[in-house]
Amino acid sequence: MKASTLPLYPTPLPKTSLSASHFSLHLLPMASIPTLSLSNPNNHCTLPPTSLFGTRITLLRATSSSRSLPNTNCRATSATVSFSLPTPKPLSDTPEKTPKWSARAIKSYAMGELEARKLKYPNTGTEALLMGILVEGTSKAAKFSRANGITLFKVREETVELLGKSDLYFFSPEHPPLTEPAQKALDWAIEEKLKSAGEGGEINVTHLLLGIWSQKESAGQQILATLGFNDEKAKELSKSIDGDVDLSFKRQA
Repeated sequence: MKASTLPLYPTPLPKTSLSASHFSLHLLPMASIPTLSLSNPNNHCTLPPTSLFGTRITLLRATSSSRSLPNTNCRATSATVSFSLPTPKPLSDTPEKTPKWSARAIKSYAMGELEARKLKYPNTGTEALLMGILVEGTSKAAKFSRANGITLFKVREETVELLGKSDLYFFSPEHPPLTEPAQKALDWAIEEKLKSAGEGGEINVTHLLLGIWSQKESAGQQILATLGFNDEKAKELSKSIDGDVDLSFKRQA
């Protein structure tokens, strides 16, 4: 005798509430279960009343086997970082020689904004700009800082010790605005570059770091001084202020 398989349908027990703990499995013989017929123009069938919850369930079948699913291709999106670096005023006589921010400086600024958000600070200060320079890490200013023991972790620790921790439930804006010392540091970098505008080049990360150092009593300047940076090292770094150029990096940017 050939064995047959009986499908299982959960049905509620009589006179009980419909809860997850009051269901039993009811065996239905194969003869009592309708099957789909290809000759049926409607191409559907209805299960018996003894099915799930004692209600009739209608099963429908696609009329065409060539029916395709909707296109779910996902397009890659690129994340962009908005920045509000000040731009120097165009030179009236030679506007084509007006310096611009280098790719590394732009990235350092963007990373500074991100560090301010990580610490949940309401503004992007000179300390955040300093951390951004170290996060970017490929500029001469960043390499010079690390060579003199100024690392990202040390700066972050000094920042928290100097400025404290933000409130647990405070969330920084997407682009924390610049503090007054940070804005002056950027302006200093622009003015310093304009003094040598005839030499060409860009406003680079070295300008930015020395701009932070120029803002006495600012958080970034105090942290640099605490970690051993001084005027002598600032003069040493300024000797290569216009040499922070990497053509391969510029092409990638």
